[in-house]
Amino acid sequence: MKLALIGGGGVRAPLFVASALRRAQRLGIEELCLMDVDAEKLRIISGLCRALVRASINSIRITCTTDARVALEGARYVVTTVRVGAEGGRVLDERIALRHGVLGQETTGPGGFAMAMRSIPVILGYAELLEQVSPGAWIFNFTNPAGLVTQALRDRGFDRVVGICDGANEAQHAVAHWLGVDAHRLHAKVFGLNHLSWTRRVLLDGEDVLAPLLRNPAFLSSTRLRMFDPELVERLGMWLNEYLFYYYYAERAFTSINSEDKTRGEEIVELNRRLLDQLRAIDVERNPQVALAVYYAYEKRRGATYMHYAQPGAPTPQEADQHTQAAEAPTEAEDEGYAGVALDIIQGLEADEPVYTALNVPNAGAITCMRPGDVVEVHCRVDREGVHPLPIGDVPEPQEMLMRAVKLYERLAAEAIRDRSRATAVAALMAHPLVLSYSRATALVDEYLAAHAPYVGTWK
Repeated sequence: MKLALIGGGGVRAPLFVASALRRAQRLGIEELCLMDVDAEKLRIISGLCRALVRASINSIRITCTTDARVALEGARYVVTTVRVGAEGGRVLDERIALRHGVLGQETTGPGGFAMAMRSIPVILGYAELLEQVSPGAWIFNFTNPAGLVTQALRDRGFDRVVGICDGANEAQHAVAHWLGVDAHRLHAKVFGLNHLSWTRRVLLDGEDVLAPLLRNPAFLSSTRLRMFDPELVERLGMWLNEYLFYYYYAERAFTSINSEDKTRGEEIVELNRRLLDQLRAIDVERNPQVALAVYYAYEKRRGATYMHYAQPGAPTPQEADQHTQAAEAPTEAEDEGYAGVALDIIQGLEADEPVYTALNVPNAGAITCMRPGDVVEVHCRVDREGVHPLPIGDVPEPQEMLMRAVKLYERLAAEAIRDRSRATAVAALMAHPLVLSYSRATALVDEYLAAHAPYVGTWK
């Protein structure tokens, strides 16, 4: 089996490769092709990936290319994780939003729209090429905003596309860790949209084990639910996706992010530059173990400040720079992130036993208040016959209203990007709960179109 990672020069690629190595024999993975348009980053990152292979007992073959056709030819599964415009595009997305008094975050709100403007046309191009050279292959899209990108692909008739996000299964993994059980034994009842989802139950042998944990202060403080006041968690009675912080604490999120010396994007630019400079100086091929130690330290430092403004006791970027030390490779028992989600889908499609996981797929009647073709984030059964969203039915009115508002934004955003329509883009941002204002939406669209003209071209 050939598995292709589009965006294989990204800094998360070694983690993906490490997960694939652990499951290669079970899944039958023979080749993992890393493709990236940045040849220099691909050279450096692929060196780390090959070092992982040499240290492994598996004989998986790592290939690299800057040619998408070469990467996609013969691939049975393709994971897309690209950042069109690189980290500099993210910086613009965040800073422009903040200047207009709204959340500056790369996937939620106007920043997510700007990223989608650049990402969707590129991913559509890869999907069209894949149909030519490897008909019947699956795409697992991790390119953000994952739900909106997946919606655009599905709207264009690409049926073997699934959106993946590690946050969709956070409740399942947190409960599994707390109870000391295999996460695959748990069935989590997830509903919502990407980066806007809730988990209302987690079943172990048919019994809901989530409800009592939501009343356990020790459990709450050990998970990302510590971002939310216990009173809010009790009122909603569900696990909250971490990105709901930007909606339930909108003014606090804006004030905190706007008061930082650097946006998250600017912080990542600096961390990535530092990592690549270190790896160039080390020479990955000659000193693989030293290079891997540097890489794992980078991952530890990057993770230390993730949404730090929302987490009590989390270090500031300055504190993390001072105190983050060398780190070891993640263990097999740790959450595998988006790689684990992608590999779980492959396992379900290839093996005899179904896999249950939360994914971004067309609703198909699963959530009553959503249209059949709406891409939603919902728990699914994956088997040899495909990916099947499982019934959710009605959802509480507060969640329904927020979902419907954001889904209206997504429908309009996908239409605007397809038609290159400025007017529809303004309507899309007006529909978003974090923007609403016509005057602000107009200013945001015009500034994003000007800032990203090299990638999005001229809109009418």
